[in-house]
This record gives sequence, structure tokens and C-alpha cells, in this order.
Amino acid sequence: MVLLFSLFAGFAHAEPAVININTADIETLASLNGIGQSKAEAIVAYRDANGPFESSNDLTNVKGIGERTVAKNAERMVAK
Repeated sequence: MVLLFSLFAGFAHAEPAVININTADIETLASLNGIGQSKAEAIVAYRDANGPFESSNDLTNVKGIGERTVAKNAERMVAK
């Protein structure tokens, strides 16, 4: 019983996966806080037209994505 509780508690506190904004698909990008389907599609379209992002802050170049959205997701995004 203790082992079962330990496993459950471990999953409850698991950190969300880090997302590479240069390789993530629309569904993965849409899982970010404040990024829905349409903004995720805009990210991929921008990336396809302009090349890879140099940093997650470059997402502010995508229409509809501001500094607050980037800041909310800063720990979950990389642009490697």
C-alpha cells in the first residue's frame, strides 16, 4: 500500500516535459499554457517561413503571442 501511494504521489508531482519549440508539433505546442490550437498553428507556420527560433523569447514575433505567454511557459520551452 505504501509503495502504491508513493508511486501515485510521484506522478502527481512530476514536472511537465520540456518542449523544443523548433521541433514540436502543433499538438505538443498547444499543450503550453495560453497556447491553443490556432496559436500553435501560427508558431509552426512562422517557424516554417522564417526558420528556427533562436530563443523562446522569439515567440513574441508570432502574432498573438506576447511576453506574458512566453514568461508563463519559460521553464517548459527550449529552442535548441
